[in-house]
Amino acid sequence: MIAVVACGNPNRSDDGAGLAVLQLLKTRRLGQDPDVRLLDAGTDGMAAMFAARGCRTLIIIDACRSGSAPGAIFEVPGSELTQRYEPGLNLHDFRWDHALFAGKSIFREAFPDDIVVFLIEAKQFDLGLSLSDAVSGAVSKATDRIEGIVQIRLSCMSRG
Repeated sequence: MIAVVACGNPNRSDDGAGLAVLQLLKTRRLGQDPDVRLLDAGTDGMAAMFAARGCRTLIIIDACRSGSAPGAIFEVPGSELTQRYEPGLNLHDFRWDHALFAGKSIFREAFPDDIVVFLIEAKQFDLGLSLSDAVSGAVSKATDRIEGIVQIRLSCMSRG
């Protein structure tokens, strides 16, 4: 099983980039494949953690703000972004990067080692339902790349 988990808030402009990728993936063959789980986790890190349990591969897609050009796409091994959760006043700050650490700690071998994170550089996080032009273009490119990765992983799974 492969889990593709989109994170973000579609009411905050470019923060909805991951969800836009997920919507495109649902219209392609991956949306019909029984070995692929597509999940909109919104801003819920716990959902990302539970979606990955029992999967061989986890792909996360989210927006970011790193100072790079809007629409830049970063493909990063999950091991590079895993962070221990430092408890705060609420669980809203338990993000997917914390879920990677907690999932491995809690589920051990039932949590995937094969984790890829796609981050799309946002231009704006203002209230609104539209993606900026730069991010909209990146959504299409990221979708193509993720679809390719999933197809390769599925092929490897079917061979053994």
